[in-house]
Amino acid sequence: MFKVDDYDVVVVGAGHAGSEAGLAAARMGFKTAVFAINLDSIAMMPCNPAMGGPAKGHLVREVDALGGEIGINTDKAMIQVRTLNTGKGPAVQSLRAQCDKKAYQFSMKYTLEKTPNLYVIQGEIVEIMVEGQRVAGVLTKTGAFYGAKIVIVTTGTYLNGRIIIGDVKYSGGPNGLYPATELSSCLDRLGVKLMRFKTGTPPRVDRRTIDFDRMVIQPGDEVPQPFSYINDKIEVSQIPCYLTYTNDKTHNIIRQNLSRSPLYSGEIKGVGPRYCPSIEDKVVKFPHKERHQLFIEPEGLNTYEMYVQGMSSSMPEDVQHAFLRTIAGLENVRIMRDAYAIEYDCIDPTQLTPWLEFKDIYGLFFAGQVNGTSGYEEAAAQGLMAGINAALKLRGGEPFILDRSESYIGVLIDDLVTKGTNEPYRMMTSRAEYRLILRHDNADLRLTEKGYRVGLVTQDRYQRYLKRKGQIEDEIERLKKTRVSPTTEVINFLISVGSSEIRSGISLYELLKRPEITYENLKVIDYGRPSDILASAIPSIEIEIKYEGYIKKEIEQIESFKKLENRSIPNDIDYENINGLSLEARQKLSKVKPVNVGQASRISGVSPSDISVLLMHLRTRGH
Repeated sequence: MFKVDDYDVVVVGAGHAGSEAGLAAARMGFKTAVFAINLDSIAMMPCNPAMGGPAKGHLVREVDALGGEIGINTDKAMIQVRTLNTGKGPAVQSLRAQCDKKAYQFSMKYTLEKTPNLYVIQGEIVEIMVEGQRVAGVLTKTGAFYGAKIVIVTTGTYLNGRIIIGDVKYSGGPNGLYPATELSSCLDRLGVKLMRFKTGTPPRVDRRTIDFDRMVIQPGDEVPQPFSYINDKIEVSQIPCYLTYTNDKTHNIIRQNLSRSPLYSGEIKGVGPRYCPSIEDKVVKFPHKERHQLFIEPEGLNTYEMYVQGMSSSMPEDVQHAFLRTIAGLENVRIMRDAYAIEYDCIDPTQLTPWLEFKDIYGLFFAGQVNGTSGYEEAAAQGLMAGINAALKLRGGEPFILDRSESYIGVLIDDLVTKGTNEPYRMMTSRAEYRLILRHDNADLRLTEKGYRVGLVTQDRYQRYLKRKGQIEDEIERLKKTRVSPTTEVINFLISVGSSEIRSGISLYELLKRPEITYENLKVIDYGRPSDILASAIPSIEIEIKYEGYIKKEIEQIESFKKLENRSIPNDIDYENINGLSLEARQKLSKVKPVNVGQASRISGVSPSDISVLLMHLRTRGH
């Protein structure tokens, strides 16, 4: 062993979590090293070359609002963008962008390389050195020691990775890279409880062997929207995706070969994601469904590889070829990369604090898929929060914690550290109780001020935020004060949009509450509209007005929620000696060590009566 250097923060892994963690810590002023087994894997997209979607798009916007990089990088690399769920309410609408996966990687890698205080190093970390229950540094496979005050583990699916294709199985990481084979043993020795999860990815096929005329084209939005709040508009030469479907022939081939499926033969031991099942799982669990949709998506501008979304599988190669060629448009398809499953080690996230630090070792943080999550967006969100909290810990400041009423990031982390997960956790809008407040359009209004206060949001970005916020507030106020009378022009406008006539004066604010009237078509009778209003401000103005009553009710619910969140619990509390608590509650509370009563109330097995006992105990202590 030989010592190379000392760092304030060492990040183990350079995927989406590691990239955000490293950037956050370095941008907040601390000397940071980010390690990757292979530097070509930085910010790799080993599965779908896309960012966003319901809830996931919300996470991207929130990371961006706090000063992270994922939204900016997605805007640089996107080749198609669509707004999803436009036929539904604003709470579930979100962006989804198809990216050039290599452009995304290269852009993020360069961003890391050029960031002051940040050092990118190729090397496999095999040991986290601990002295007196405190992080001391990391050791590489080649025997190099790097001192560190904080270590953030963001190893993704690399820990003891095992690739499975039919009856073929071998040690490996995602996308043909090497796995991390030694760090799991170190974590086990340090007392970190490990779990075994599984995920998979579909085949990649040759674009030149696809008949797109037999598929349904899926174009991007006519007016593309950016993910990052630093871009008010974006220019994208959009590349279409295509929709096709499985059929009876596809399903019959899969059924006939289930005995060869490692998922059903018992070869795969890891738990897979329920919300992203393999094609064999879909066929077995939904036997009456005649077809399953597949999206054929480009992997980039400079490749013929196409991603078959919806066709994740671990079936043997010959079976993959057979069932793919039963699908309309894929009759003559050639596979460029086989679908595969990957098993990997991850940790039980209930061992972590709400700021993602391992409870038993000072300075050891975990973020990303190693915490039992799935997806690039969930990983990036955790990485950002771990990086921020590492920097705050080095400053001697209080942890930065977002609660469930403030962000999807808060929901994600609270679910993980409070409830844990028995399968790869995926963020969904249904997990958020206050999703009308936690919208895709207002992430900056909720979070940018917080990012600025912790020191991650730059002055330039903060000024952009203040401009947008001011325009939204000023325009809502102007619409309240601007009144129109039942003139011929106004009546004709109301008739033209299918709205009822007015008999007396009314404010534009009240008119805009009508579902058939939009901010855009209201301009026919609105002569005082400012000419410089940001395009990104318009959806927020319209939603705040149209959903005013619902938003007020949700704010009232949040105020009740905050009462429990603000009741902190001392770290030294002994649950075993609190009379009246059930045995299960004592065990669960002792394990999770909730930081407040709100978190305690969400622990599985802790009943409302247990919370009443806990509140009484806290009052007795004078807390």
